[in-house]
Amino acid sequence: MATHFDLIDMQLMVNVAGAQSMTKGAERSFLSLPAASNRVKNLEQHLGTTLLYRNSQGVTLTPSGEAFVRHARIILRQLEHLRGDIREYASGVKGRIRVYANTTAMNEFMPTVLARYLGEHPDVNVELRERLSYLVVKAVADGTADIGITAQASGGENIEFLPYRTDRLVLVTHEDHPLAVHNTVDFDDTLGWDYVGLSEASAIHSFLMQAADDLGRVLRFRVEVSNFEAACRMIASHVGIGVIPETAARRYVQGLPLAVMGLNDAWSLRRLHICVRQFDRLPVFAKDLVSLLVRDGAGQGADAPPPESAERITDMDV
Repeated sequence: MATHFDLIDMQLMVNVAGAQSMTKGAERSFLSLPAASNRVKNLEQHLGTTLLYRNSQGVTLTPSGEAFVRHARIILRQLEHLRGDIREYASGVKGRIRVYANTTAMNEFMPTVLARYLGEHPDVNVELRERLSYLVVKAVADGTADIGITAQASGGENIEFLPYRTDRLVLVTHEDHPLAVHNTVDFDDTLGWDYVGLSEASAIHSFLMQAADDLGRVLRFRVEVSNFEAACRMIASHVGIGVIPETAARRYVQGLPLAVMGLNDAWSLRRLHICVRQFDRLPVFAKDLVSLLVRDGAGQGADAPPPESAERITDMDV
C-alpha cells in the first residue's frame, strides 16, 4: 500500500529535532502539545518505527528519526524553492538563500560578493553561517544550507563541487619575535608560544585545535578575539602569535610591526570549493549567486560584469 506523508508532520518533526523538545517543536509548528504528540505517535504507528527517544530532559532522534528528518528537510526546502520559482514569474525574484562557509570565505570573500549580489537582488535575503568545512558539506547534503563554501572537494550524496579560490594559512608574529627570522616554519614548532586566536565559535579556532591535537600537542590561547584585525593588533602588542589567512595577514601587516611566514604543513594550503545539492534544482536567484561566486573565484572579482554570452550559469559545466 502506498505511503502518504503529511507536510505538517514533516515540519513538526524538523522543528522538534531542531529544538530537541516536543513542547518547543509544537510551539514552532503552531500546534498544541497534545496535538503535536498525537501527530508524532500516529506517524510512528504509520511508519512502523520509533522516531524519537523520550526522556525527562526532552527528546532526541532515533536512527530512523534522523533519516526521516533529513529527507523532510530536503522536501520542505524543495517546496520553498518551488514557491520561489513561482514568485519569480508572478512578481519578480523574491526568496531566501542559506549559505554556509568556512572562516576564510566568511571573512575574506563573502562580504564583497554579497554586497554585489544583494544590490542586484533587493528582494532576496541571505542567511550566512560560519561552519567547519565538513559541516558545510553536511549542511548542504541534508538541506540545511543551499550553497556551501568549503575546503573539501568531495563528500555527501548528490553534492556537486565547483572550484572557487585558493586559501593559505600563515603564521603572524611580532617583527622581533624569535620565529620572525624564518621564511617558513612547522606548526609543531610554534606551539611552545602563546597564541592569539579567534573565538571558539569560529571554524578556524576548531581547525587549529584539531591540528595541534593531531600532533599530540596543546595550543594555548592567551586571548581570543572576534576578527582578524583584532588578532593582528594583539600580535603587534606582543600578546602572542597567530595563524590567519594570508589575504588578511598581508592586509593588516601594513603599518603594524608584524612578520608573516609560511607554514610547512600541507593543510596550510587549502583549495576552496563551492558546493550545492543538485544545481539544476536551485531557484534562479540562487543560481545567480553561484554564478557570481564562480566569476569571483575565476579572478574576475565580484565587481566584474558577467560575460555577455553567459549572464547565468545554466549547468555545472564551468
